[in-house]
Amino acid sequence: MQQVSGVVWVLTVLGIVGLLLFDFFFHVRKAHVPRLREAALWTSVYVSVAILFGVGVWVFGGSTMGAEYFAGYVTEEALSVDNLFVFLLLLGSFKVPRADQQKVLLFGIVVSLLARTGFILLGAALINSFAWIFYLFGLILLVTAGNLLREKHDGEGEPPNNIVIRLARRFLHTSETYDGDKLFTHQDGKRVLTPMLLVMVAIGGTDILFALDSIPAIFGLTQNVYLVFTATAFSLLGLRQLYFLIDGLLDRLVYLSYGLAAILALIGVKLVLHALHENNVPFINGGEPVEVVEIPTAVSLGVIVGVLLITVIASLLSPKGRARTSVAAARRHATEFLDVETDPAYCDEIYHRLLAEEENLKRLPERYRARVREQAELMDLLQRAHRRHGERVAAGHCFAPSAT
Repeated sequence: MQQVSGVVWVLTVLGIVGLLLFDFFFHVRKAHVPRLREAALWTSVYVSVAILFGVGVWVFGGSTMGAEYFAGYVTEEALSVDNLFVFLLLLGSFKVPRADQQKVLLFGIVVSLLARTGFILLGAALINSFAWIFYLFGLILLVTAGNLLREKHDGEGEPPNNIVIRLARRFLHTSETYDGDKLFTHQDGKRVLTPMLLVMVAIGGTDILFALDSIPAIFGLTQNVYLVFTATAFSLLGLRQLYFLIDGLLDRLVYLSYGLAAILALIGVKLVLHALHENNVPFINGGEPVEVVEIPTAVSLGVIVGVLLITVIASLLSPKGRARTSVAAARRHATEFLDVETDPAYCDEIYHRLLAEEENLKRLPERYRARVREQAELMDLLQRAHRRHGERVAAGHCFAPSAT
């Protein structure tokens, strides 16, 4: 395994920190709602940076290192997209205004990068000391793959309620409302926490739990710590922009969990085979290595890319995915219009998006429209949104929808 010099490590870390600072000062510091063009532009910039970095690894480190980096980056990026489902549920559960979501996501990315760096160093130390750790990593991934197959995605989803969130809710007593993206505000003459801090802790803590699956996955593709770190870092750097680019499509990726399950199972098997090849566990083959065929990294990369392409194409072509996208978007827009957003201009924009999604619902095949009509909670939510809009139009607080 080719070693990376300390100078390269320092320059890489400085470059990643520089990208994070650039993201904060030029995009996140001033609260705003990123438009599709802005999100698409900066997503492409971060993906291009990651690809160019990989090309540099391939040129200066050789084809093996290059293939390992790209396999790790693609896998981590796919897992990150799956994590966006949870972010979407969390931000909706905490009713975070759209303009303030960027700061929450960037905070989560920084916490995740720090936590995963710690896990990477720990994982590398364990691998160097205990060859049997590959068996454990492989088992973790196989169990995770099984859990993904058992998950039910009905388009509604329950927000996560892990131990970090429960502890944060218990010990962080906050005001009832947000004050922009501030962490503290004044209420009744006292300085109090806002819900913004609570949601940041929830996102950051949930991100740390995600690392328990993603770090074993990338160690299954490469044991080069530099490649593990950089592939993980670049997959996280563009996550905020990616969220605003594809959040309307997230619900449509109905088969993503199956694709990820296949990928994690493949890497889990790869880890177990590698563990057998390096075996020194006394009760397995008398502590001697087992002659098995290992899965080459190039094959792993090809399978990972192929599975993801099939998964995404099948999801986008699926009528079920189209139905779930429209239902989830209508529910989200109605909830934002009623309970979250306060800016009149943005409320008007949300309402017009809601009308567009209702038109999409009407164009669904009859069997899906029938299922939508059976959702009493959704029907009530949409009716309340229309009534509220009528009240706001009558009061002159927003515009009536155009006739076009």
